[in-house]
Amino acid sequence: MEERERFLAEPHIGALSVVEAPDSAPLTVPIWYRYTPGGELWVRTPPGSRKARAIEAAGRFSLMVQRTEPTVRYVSVAGPVTAIEADTPERAREMAGQYLPAGQVEEFVAYERTRLGEHVVIRMRPERWFSADLGSAG
Repeated sequence: MEERERFLAEPHIGALSVVEAPDSAPLTVPIWYRYTPGGELWVRTPPGSRKARAIEAAGRFSLMVQRTEPTVRYVSVAGPVTAIEADTPERAREMAGQYLPAGQVEEFVAYERTRLGEHVVIRMRPERWFSADLGSAG
């Protein structure tokens, strides 16, 4: 389990999936996320967004991350929402800092606040794990 948790903690773009309605395929969207091995996974999104409404209604979601180099590898987790809470500038900086060069973080956070509005943090406890490493680097 430790290897797949370390992989999930790396800065990949996640594919978040959540069921919107029982008779339709899940909503699947790309998203930045944060995960610390042994802890909860969290994402940020505007509170009225389609994905936020679907996650709130479903009470759970899944997230898949992958890479193609040096080997094809993926990790997928699914679990219940443990909290939906107000975002903070510190969390916005933490998330942006994982994906952007240090010199672009403050500019991005300012753009996000003025152009995209408020966000919420949605936390999920990974319960189901699926993973594969389809080859060796050697």
